[in-house]
Amino acid sequence: MVIKILTLFPQMFTGMLSESIIKRAIEDEKIDIDCIQIRDYASNKHKKVDDYPYGGGAGMVMTPQPLFDAHEYALDSLTNIKTEEKNKIRTIYMTPKGRVFNQDMAKELSKESSLIFICGHYEGVDQRVIETLVTDEISIGDYVLTGGEIPAMVVIDATVRLIPGVVSNEESIVDESHSNNLLEYPQYTRPQEFRGMEVPGILLSGHHKNIEEWRRNKSLEITKNRRPDLV
Repeated sequence: MVIKILTLFPQMFTGMLSESIIKRAIEDEKIDIDCIQIRDYASNKHKKVDDYPYGGGAGMVMTPQPLFDAHEYALDSLTNIKTEEKNKIRTIYMTPKGRVFNQDMAKELSKESSLIFICGHYEGVDQRVIETLVTDEISIGDYVLTGGEIPAMVVIDATVRLIPGVVSNEESIVDESHSNNLLEYPQYTRPQEFRGMEVPGILLSGHHKNIEEWRRNKSLEITKNRRPDLV
């Protein structure tokens, strides 16, 4: 998968791209991630990317020209895609007004060969960007952040780890929270006793069917208590 990120702060992605599973996926050539500095595509002398909103109001709005040009560059740089197929590339705009991101959306996005992310700032982007370039408006929750970079990281991380071969033990993905509309069961490891707290005996029994049933029941119990909307 090739991912292009349009951002005013590409350095924010440095840690994410140089650690853990994402780093290994890049090294193994499972993914290719490129951060594109929006400001580089501003045609004005001072590389200004925002302006006052028509009709008045607080804050500034990102102007369309740099975003359109940066997006065109992102599409042109997708050498793995045939020219006639580039208009089908999904462009994701991270916004509190979007659909709330979930595991099903991550699974859906993980099947794409290429994705483009637009990270907004200020009071958002000119509506013409959304209407012309954006295919998906996505939110990571009902709150507002300073910009779209952190939400983009969330979506990319959740999506990339579902690409076959990125996570070495693919069984761990199947058993995770939200993989089957249930929250994950409790996990324990050595030592068997720690500060007077014991590992549940059933997990030491070696009886796989009983262990599976216990985990299923715990998942149901936790989900009903914490996220009854999922049941």
